[in-house]
Parts: sequence; structure tokens; C-alpha cells
Amino acid sequence: MKEVRIIGIGLIDVYGHNWPNLCLMKLSAYHKARGDAVEWYDRKGWYDLVYLSRVFTDTYSKDYQGPVNADCVIKGGTGYNLTNRLPDAVEHTRPDSALYPQFAGTSYGFLTRGCPRNCGFCIVSQKEGRRFVAVAELSEFWDGQKEIKLLDANLLACPDHGRLLQQLADSRTYVDFTQGLDIRLVTEDNAALLNRVRTKTLHFAWDNPQEDLLPFFRQFDKWSRIRDSRRRRVYVLTNFGSTHEEDLYRVEALRSLGFDPYVMIYERPSAPPETRRLQRWVNNKRIFHTVKDFADYEPNWKGGSHAD
Repeated sequence: MKEVRIIGIGLIDVYGHNWPNLCLMKLSAYHKARGDAVEWYDRKGWYDLVYLSRVFTDTYSKDYQGPVNADCVIKGGTGYNLTNRLPDAVEHTRPDSALYPQFAGTSYGFLTRGCPRNCGFCIVSQKEGRRFVAVAELSEFWDGQKEIKLLDANLLACPDHGRLLQQLADSRTYVDFTQGLDIRLVTEDNAALLNRVRTKTLHFAWDNPQEDLLPFFRQFDKWSRIRDSRRRRVYVLTNFGSTHEEDLYRVEALRSLGFDPYVMIYERPSAPPETRRLQRWVNNKRIFHTVKDFADYEPNWKGGSHAD
């Protein structure tokens, strides 16, 4: 009988362990199923193969600078380039949840890939394509965990999203649409399905101030059973061609409709002081609900912390 050689695999999560790296979780499960020895990379050891996975570019996180003691090194992830892909056999492997024990009880995965929007601030269309397709069933990465965190960029753009929402509703598990839902694609039918999905908070976005999304938010308000504004969060993109007046208008309009605005700053180091001040006012909810008018907001107000 031919002897099967056990390969030593080292994993490096360049971003750190603040959020589980789904690619590394799948690679770990794949290699463990083959009988390989998998562990977090240790500089004191030597490996047959080391995987480095990097989600963000230098704008948000620095690359790994230490030595890599291995016969072979493979780098992947958006932080390195937009073209690398996991082999199908790895892509459709159930993620190794034991890799991140601090996130036990939560399942992470994609049901769909792609986005038709091609927004200038987002790389999803470049990386995954503008054609939106279903890529997995829920059972591929969820097997009873208490919470599901979906990483899909634009689930409602998928023609098959109704069937996928039904799977989420049938799971009776809390679902977090981490990348948000496209308010422009909410219909009475899929809103009814969303009402059946257990969620703590629904996330939407109003990125372009030139696009009037208020009619869509009003329609959702009419169809949704969620009445608590804290569970209806809307990301407001700033520092991407918008003026301060346009940013403030979106914040105030959303609040008046019973939604919870949350300011996101594109390339924060280049943002003007007024935009950073707006973010501190809006995102510190204790202050936002106490100081009703931005003109009355003082950054050094003693009612809360204003650290950047």
C-alpha cells in the first residue's frame, strides 16, 4: 500500500482575528479532510505550504511583514488581487468553524455572488462580476448554528433570491445580512419573505445623494413589520463626491422616516473635519438621540465619547 504523506499546512490571517477569514476556514477544512496537519502559522516551525489571506489593501490594513518558513507560499484575497479564486473543491467545502473558536455558534457564507451596480467605491463587480448568480444552498455552510452571517453583496439582485430567503426563513435562525440589502430591489413579495426571516437588524445603504431613495424607504416602511428604528439601519456614504449639505440631508431624511442612519466615510484619512464631526454625531447614538440638531452638536460634549 502506498504511504500517504501528511502535509504540514500553515495559515496566516493577515487582517488578524477580528473577523473570521472564510477562505482560510474552507482551506483548513479541505486539508484536514485530506489528512493534512493544519495550524495557525508559527514562525518557529517549517511548513510544506503556507496560505496568506488578505481581505483589505494598505488603506485599511498592512500586509504581513514577518518571515514565512515554507517550501511553498500561496497568497490570496482581495488585499492581494481581484483575480484569484479558490478551486471548486475548496469553495464548496463546509468551513472549519474550529479555526475561530471565539465565533462559535455563528455560521458565515455566501448564497450568491456578483452585483449589477458597478459602484465606483466598491470592488465587488470587478471581483465577482455584474452577473448575479446563486452559488450555494444554505445547508452548504450552516448546520444548526444560532446565527447566520451572510456575506452576499446584493442578495436581492439574484433572480433566485425568493427561494434563498425561504431557506433562511425556514432555518428559524437569526440572520445578519452583513453587506446590506438593496432598498431599490425590495418588493411587496420579498418584503413578506423578509418579515419571516429572524433578524436583529436589517441594513440598507444610501450611497449616492443624487439618487432619491426616499420613495423606496417609504415603501419598505409600509410593508415591513419592523417598527423599531434601531433595527432599520441605513449606511450613509460620505467623502465620495458628496457635499456636507447632501450628507446631512440624507441623515435627517432617514431619521424622519424612522430609520437609523450610520455614517460611513470613504478613505477616512482624506475626509474633511466637518465630515468626521458628522460621523461622530450620528454614530454615537446616545448623542444623536439627545442632540437633535447637528448645529447644536459640540464635539467635546460630556454626554459621551467622541474619540475617532
